Amino acid sequence: MNEQLSFLCNWVSAPRRVAAIAPSSKALATLITSGVSLNDAPVIELGAGTGVFTRQLIERGIPQEQLALVEFGSHFARSLREEFPAIRVFCMDAARLGGIQLFGREKAGAVVSGLPLLSMPPLQVVRILRGAFAHLRQDGAFYQFTYGPRCPVPRAILERFGLRARYVGGTLANLPPAAVFQISRKPIPAKVF
Repeated sequence: MNEQLSFLCNWVSAPRRVAAIAPSSKALATLITSGVSLNDAPVIELGAGTGVFTRQLIERGIPQEQLALVEFGSHFARSLREEFPAIRVFCMDAARLGGIQLFGREKAGAVVSGLPLLSMPPLQVVRILRGAFAHLRQDGAFYQFTYGPRCPVPRAILERFGLRARYVGGTLANLPPAAVFQISRKPIPAKVF
């Protein structure tokens, strides 16, 4: 209950930034992390909020030392540091992700995003994707949830950066119901000799 109250207070103070009236459900956390395994470590989480996805990533076997959380809200970031002392927590705008070191030279295998991309201007979405994919291995994936029926990243942006989106699934056990998409690089065509 304390988590829900904290979330609601953050939503009241910045509704466009939080963009939800309740924390993500366990069902959504299970769905958005379903494609992530220990082989994907290290893993980056954007918009970690109350840590619902973080807890699920740990349950899936990702060591805390192999997680980096990016959270803009200072209250959320402080709570995450207290709950997960071994995890790197960055209190910053995810659009600045490309300019920081998360795991030294090691690339992540997955990004799990709880960011409200639909409420962001396209340029901010571009910066977030550019920064996230700069930290991802070539075969890495970006997992994003949305409250709409389509991928929250416009097709023009996906095409511009050579990305593709695949519907992972949806859950009605979230307020509001949510869908998850996996965004990854398009395969590089083989050269014909």
